[in-house]
Formats: sequence, structure tokens, C-alpha cells
Amino acid sequence: MVWAASPGGRTPPSRVPSCFLTRTPGQDPNADTEWNDILRKKGILPSKESLNELEKKAEEEEEQRVLQQSVVKTYEDMTLEQLEENEDEFNEEDERAIEMYRQQRLAEWKATKLKNKFGEVLEISGKDYVQEVTKAGEGLWVILHLYKQGIPLCSLINQHFSGLARKFPDVKFIKAISTTCIPNYPDRNLPTIFVYLEGDIKAQFIGPLVFGGMNLTVEELEWKLSESGAIKTDLEGNPKKPIEDALLSAVRGSVPMRQGSDSEDD
Repeated sequence: MVWAASPGGRTPPSRVPSCFLTRTPGQDPNADTEWNDILRKKGILPSKESLNELEKKAEEEEEQRVLQQSVVKTYEDMTLEQLEENEDEFNEEDERAIEMYRQQRLAEWKATKLKNKFGEVLEISGKDYVQEVTKAGEGLWVILHLYKQGIPLCSLINQHFSGLARKFPDVKFIKAISTTCIPNYPDRNLPTIFVYLEGDIKAQFIGPLVFGGMNLTVEELEWKLSESGAIKTDLEGNPKKPIEDALLSAVRGSVPMRQGSDSEDD
């Protein structure tokens, strides 16, 4: 189709091909100009009403996005109970994201619960032994203290067990009166500690001499149990070693020198 030029050499605006009615870079499509009116009439630019609606919709979407980020941050910090309490305040999109976080938190909670399922000393008798020790579970360490009432060192170790059970909640600490587990077990062997892994004995500590008497500290007992592999201690070294070294030095210093040994007086 051939377009006739106007006397001034300009094509009438009403007959300008739409392919030439393009907006120049930097031109504001919202401005009330004759050129923009022509573009709106040709359908190249949306009407002012449609443009306002688009701008309003864009603003609403941006507000929703900011609100959504705020909501996400809010329920990321919530506990499972708080999510349940506030679930009516979220929309469908929120609920899908919340369900994902709920499942994630539930998995974390189960893992923590599984790892920290003890935390205290369990008292058993002979009839509980198989269930609580032999069948304790795969990969589970069990530390059993055989004791008797009236033996001071047994009472001390029971106190230490309470602290260690809290410190190592993934390890099963058990105590039992000796004769309820092993009939006629001699008192001279008390206190006795057995360390089990999946029902197999990995270490045993029998009699008061092994523990060093009533001077036994909870750190010394922790180190002793850690050497069996049952617990992962944060102690940097054997807390009793400096004492043992000092005693050994004292003993060596008290030994009289034999006659005929080299000395400066010879």
C-alpha cells in the first residue's frame, strides 16, 4: 500500500504505519503527549486506565513479595507449636512453604530426640538386663554400674553417673544392685562398671583399686570411660596423670641411694 505525503512532507498521523510508531528511548509512556495519544489509539501503548491498573498491580505484587519474605522469615523462626497456632494467618502459598518447614523441623526434632534420648541414669534389675543391655539397640553404648547400698565409693560413682548421663545423653547409663543382676556377686568386686556396645562387653572396671578410691573425680571417671570408646570427651588429657607423675617423683625421691653408686663424695 502506498502512503500519500502531506503538503508539508509529513504523513498524516492517522495513517502512520504502526511499525514506525515506536517509542524513542527515554520517552515516558505515561506522559500526556500527542505522540503518546497516537500510540494509545494505535494500541501500541495501553490506555492510561490500563497503565494505571498495571502499575497498581505491580505495586501490589511487590508489596505481596515483601510481605511474603517477612512471613517466611517469621515462620522460619517459629517452633512446631507456634506454626500450629498461627496457621490460620497464612495463605495457600504460605501453607505449602510452612508444610515444608514443618517437615524439616519435625525431622530435625526426631534426630535430636533420637540422639538425646537418655540424659539420666536408669535403674534396672536382673529381669531388665536382656532388654536394656543385650538388646539395647544398634550402635548404642551402654554403661552399667553394679553397686550396693552402704559402699561409699559406689555412692560416689552413682553421683558421677548422674552428671555424665546429662553430659552424654546419647549414651545409656544404667545402674543396678549387683546381686539382682549377678547372684552372689562378691562385694569385694564393687564398684564394677561394664561397658557394652550392641550387647558385647568392650571394657570392664572391677574393684575399688581400679577407681583410685574416694578421691575419684567425675573428670577422672569420664576420661576412664572415654578410653573405652563409649563417650567422646572434651577433656584434653588424663586429669589424673599429673597426680600420678607427682606421686611417682615423690616415691623415686624417697628411695635411698644404694652403696657403691656414683656420687660426688666418692
